[in-house]
Amino acid sequence: MDNYYNIEYNDREYNYRDYNYNSNSSYTEYSPCFAGLLVPGPPSTGLPWALIYFVSLVYCFLGLAVISDDFMCSVDKIISFSRKVYHTTTNGDKPQVIKVPFWSNTVANLTLVALSCCALEFFVPIIEVLAKNFEAGDLGPFTLIGSAAFKLSFITGICIMSICAGEIRRVKNVKVLFFTGSFLLLAYGWLYLILALISFSVIEIFETIITFLLYPILVIMAWLIERNSYGIHDKVGLNKDSEMGNIHPDKFGGKQEYFRDGQLDQVGLMTIFKEVRKHPGLTDEDAAVLAAIKLIESRSHSYTWYRVGVIRHMTGGRKIKPHMSTKLKEVYAAINKQLKTATLEGLPEVNSSKNAIVDFHAASCAVMKDTEKLMVTICRTGCTNNIARVRVESSDGTATVGKHYTEINETITFAPGEVEKHIPVMIINGSQWEPDKKFFLQLTLPLDEKELSNIQIGHISVMEIIYSNSDEPSVVMFSQPSFLVKESVEKAIIPVTRKMRPDGNISVKWRTIDRTATDGKDFKGGEGVIEFKHAEVERNIEIPIINTMAPKKNEYFEIELFDADNGANLGQIHQVAVTITDDDDFSNELSRITALTNANVDAVRIHHKSYGEKIKASLQVNGGDTKNASAVDYVMCIVTFPWKIIFSVVPPSGILGGSICFLVSLLCTGLLTAIICDLASLFGCLLSVMDSITGLIILAFLTSLPDVFAMNAAAAQEKYADNALGIVTGSSAVVFLSLGLAWMMSSIYHSVQGNMFYVYAGGLGSTLILFIIMSAICIIILVLRRIQRDFGKAELGGPTVAKGISGTLMIILWLLYIIITALESYGYILIH
Repeated sequence: MDNYYNIEYNDREYNYRDYNYNSNSSYTEYSPCFAGLLVPGPPSTGLPWALIYFVSLVYCFLGLAVISDDFMCSVDKIISFSRKVYHTTTNGDKPQVIKVPFWSNTVANLTLVALSCCALEFFVPIIEVLAKNFEAGDLGPFTLIGSAAFKLSFITGICIMSICAGEIRRVKNVKVLFFTGSFLLLAYGWLYLILALISFSVIEIFETIITFLLYPILVIMAWLIERNSYGIHDKVGLNKDSEMGNIHPDKFGGKQEYFRDGQLDQVGLMTIFKEVRKHPGLTDEDAAVLAAIKLIESRSHSYTWYRVGVIRHMTGGRKIKPHMSTKLKEVYAAINKQLKTATLEGLPEVNSSKNAIVDFHAASCAVMKDTEKLMVTICRTGCTNNIARVRVESSDGTATVGKHYTEINETITFAPGEVEKHIPVMIINGSQWEPDKKFFLQLTLPLDEKELSNIQIGHISVMEIIYSNSDEPSVVMFSQPSFLVKESVEKAIIPVTRKMRPDGNISVKWRTIDRTATDGKDFKGGEGVIEFKHAEVERNIEIPIINTMAPKKNEYFEIELFDADNGANLGQIHQVAVTITDDDDFSNELSRITALTNANVDAVRIHHKSYGEKIKASLQVNGGDTKNASAVDYVMCIVTFPWKIIFSVVPPSGILGGSICFLVSLLCTGLLTAIICDLASLFGCLLSVMDSITGLIILAFLTSLPDVFAMNAAAAQEKYADNALGIVTGSSAVVFLSLGLAWMMSSIYHSVQGNMFYVYAGGLGSTLILFIIMSAICIIILVLRRIQRDFGKAELGGPTVAKGISGTLMIILWLLYIIITALESYGYILIH
């Protein structure tokens, strides 16, 4: 076989650009740097010309980023196409209309999304064989495999580690992910088989056809698995709604849809607005910006949406989220921090027969003089039949850990039937505390509990611990004589405080008294008992407010405290008036914020409806929002301005559902890829670098660089890890589409010419072996992360140490893959 192979090579005088083959199929010396398909060769060799070609290469990648903006916007528009499904209602009203995506997530990720994000990798092998007169080259295959390896190992490793501490991201369609991963391993094994075993370095037509068909076979089988056509039901995601498509529940509570026909849902906006208004000093415009950002984040976006955001940061284009000032960023961070203790997202609807609700018994406790240990009570209500776990963590206020108290960071476990737990808080130098010293305790859910529906954190998720130096008996009273609440508040929280010395357990009764507001019509009143345990100084009375959304005069009711026991006395303010205010002002304010929020959301829409709108947004710094543009935006807009002028001819994605924009962008990407191929090959030639290494490292890295940030953004913002990891399998699948098409054209051409089509199996076969080994290890790591509690039972995120180990291991695997491939290519080691 080897003699036949060498004779054929010599009879046809077959040469690679990088090296000439002798009768033993080994390279001898580098050839001169000839002109490429479109780019002329250098007049001389040397570092200055290499630098010129490298700068030109990087600049062309910026041009690729500019056209990729249009390309991916068109794909996002195409896959966002939805159809209407009518659901009949039980009360006889008009049928409910639900918009269901036409495209399956799996099909979209493996086809249009993968093609738009890996367009350069797709075109390189095809352009290379055309430039070499249908002879094989190394630049295309190594770019494809190098890009797939970079995404699978390096970027996935970074995504694992970049998820915030205490958070996880699981794959929803886990069967699809691991099927595609396993299928691709077998498919890469097929590539090695046809290269090195069936006919060494000779590619037959039937082999290229099978290689090409592996791509549609993968897409169809993955789609069938997603649709559960094999009768296997996915326990971790697919519900009945997904039989009609991928309906994503909103992150702000249940399955409520905040966007309807391009407009905000008023009830959903109210939920966000009320949370934003808890932070004083914010204007309506500020509230609208935060509401727009949270609403944008609440939607499930395609991977292309995140990549468009990264590209616009690179090119000085309009950002995909509204701009936030420094103050707004602080409020935004505070709101996001509160999400962990169930505020803005809202607690799931309480089901006392199913959910366990865990919170502190009191909102505040006091440290008395000479106290060394303070016992804090955590309560469980609702369902008490199962085991429930929560985490308790301390955080500094004006008191400092290690100086005033001992740090707390532990998991509390409620056994079946257990309703209270007591945890000790160790106080340091209690006699030297000052009245202004305080610190906090916070309840959160452990990682493994987040996916469960039978536990939630209650309203008192944070406890304040303060100092008390009084020796007088306890006095119970309201903190103020009157409270003003708006009808939209949902629940009036009335604090009851315990003054003087908080020693021992006491209780006090309370009852509501109807005045102009009526129990059952305007509020839900009644009577009850508040119990203060030892050291507790603040408890809350919660009165649900009935929001009729109808204008009316201000109305009020009263709450009275009576019958304090165990030596406690009632304070001066033992009766309080609660006034429910008219919501007309609130409704007007809400309408204004609705309009502002709509304007903010529309301003960052990535699709353009007309040429004028597209050109205006493309050629201006930050899409015309110069007020919020940074210095980097100005620089990058100026640098990429020529490319934006050239590609302004591309039709906007809003025309004909994005199809015309898709086709024109694909053509422009192909032309620009031809230039990039020439520049990369010539740059490598000037530095005496083989095309295989140029493709494996330089092209693969530059084309995958936006994915580093896009995959991280998708992993951080999305509820599931499907979009972040879906592009990994999509990138690997493009290998068979591109190589299958390029090799099919070449094998048919040589068959017509009466020759055979040769692909040197040495270097490519070796990198395939390494890639298969690396991929198998990465998949095993992901499987272990999914099933092992120590990793959080999730593909991304989890405990800090575990995610650091697994993420670092995947990055090291990529580095080893690159190093070993390079050493093998230059003959330092022998694999194949």
